[in-house]
Amino acid sequence: MSRYGQLAALLQQQIETGLWQPGERIPSIRQSCKTHTLSPMTVLQAYQLLESRGLILARPQSGYYVKAATSPLRACAPQQAHYTGSVDINDLVFEVLQASKSRALVPLGMAVADPALFPHPQLGRALASCMRRLDPFSTVADLPPGNEALRRAIAQRYASDGLAVDPQEIIITTGAMEALSLSLQVLTEPGDWVVVESPTFYGALQAIERLQLKVVEIPVIPGVGIDLALLAEALAQRPIKACWLMGNVQHPLGHTMPDGHKQGLMQLLNRHEVPLVEDDVYAELYVGRERPRPIKLWDARGDSLLCGSWTKCLAPGFRVGWVVAGPHAERIQRLQLMSTLSTNVPSQLALADMLRQGGVDAHFRRLRHTLAQRQQQMRAALLRLFQEEVRISTPDGGYFLWLEFDARLDSRALHAQALACGFSLAPGALFSSQGQHNHCLRLNSSHPWRPELEAALTRLAALIHQQLGRHESRT
Repeated sequence: MSRYGQLAALLQQQIETGLWQPGERIPSIRQSCKTHTLSPMTVLQAYQLLESRGLILARPQSGYYVKAATSPLRACAPQQAHYTGSVDINDLVFEVLQASKSRALVPLGMAVADPALFPHPQLGRALASCMRRLDPFSTVADLPPGNEALRRAIAQRYASDGLAVDPQEIIITTGAMEALSLSLQVLTEPGDWVVVESPTFYGALQAIERLQLKVVEIPVIPGVGIDLALLAEALAQRPIKACWLMGNVQHPLGHTMPDGHKQGLMQLLNRHEVPLVEDDVYAELYVGRERPRPIKLWDARGDSLLCGSWTKCLAPGFRVGWVVAGPHAERIQRLQLMSTLSTNVPSQLALADMLRQGGVDAHFRRLRHTLAQRQQQMRAALLRLFQEEVRISTPDGGYFLWLEFDARLDSRALHAQALACGFSLAPGALFSSQGQHNHCLRLNSSHPWRPELEAALTRLAALIHQQLGRHESRT
């Protein structure tokens, strides 16, 4: 066996026997060089071998960490598309989000990351500086499509991924939801069919309900992405007008499509001349060495729309998003002028200033490191609490965990019980128009580990065991 293979075998044995726990940092390359009298290249080869086996993961500027034991999600069974003539999800979304806002609750159901993770002092200074230097005419000049410096900064970040974007194609919006809703609105009329993933982000279902559209829900293959065979069937059977998908850190499962799947998906949509509305709001919250590329990179027709936001990664309270609209840019501007008119100008100026000065990438690295650590810690705790009773997602980033239980679990009833016990959760029924994921939960893993969080997870396990045990006693 090679020397790097021997080191990899030793570390694997240590991980499997529990010397290094999930979420813990293993010795640095320098430390291993000194301990085992090996060259940096030999140690790096060993670590890369362990990474390829799924035992450890690399975090930029931080080191290598033990991954939690895998418990793969099942694909939806049976695998089939769901055709829904109308969507009725807003009441449930409103109920869950309103209930999750209380500071008194342990925020397992919260939709946003721990607010303490964001650079509020820097944002405040940038905002104050911009207000002191504010040109009164900017309130007119920065109407749609938005502040030019900010649009140019966004285009530059896409250029680093190999995606050429003209700043004139970018429309600044009030958060990603406006970008996504306007994109869907510009492509459809009431009664049209739209494809979404299943499970999918509930905001997509809300927009579809508001625009009075019909939805085709295509199951996701866990770890891969939307089922392309079922998507091809739907495209052949229905006059699909748009496809709303997430290629990177999909919400709620957290996986990132492999590049080959992204390319195959885009070729299929191009062949049927169906535009993609790409929700890419978690693009900066990846795990790994490089930011994953958007599906739009493979768009040969050029009519897909790419939506992003600074809300999830930099400035949650600023509510600044954007859409790379391509040939749809002028129509989206017109729609925006008839609705919100424009995005908050001082927020645009402050973000443009921060991006110009630099430093945001250092913040992103710290944020990714912290989120990945906390996610691994919560995942390991849940696996200890539930043993073989649960399947937990293995996200490629973000700050959510998706839990899948026996089909008898009622997550909506569990949500009400959780609130009474002092914590929130997001029931799986939120993520489908037909409630077929009611046996699943989404938990927010972004908050620091503390006794209240541990107690909430322990209580959650007790409630689930009680519910499933009661079902068993009836049979």
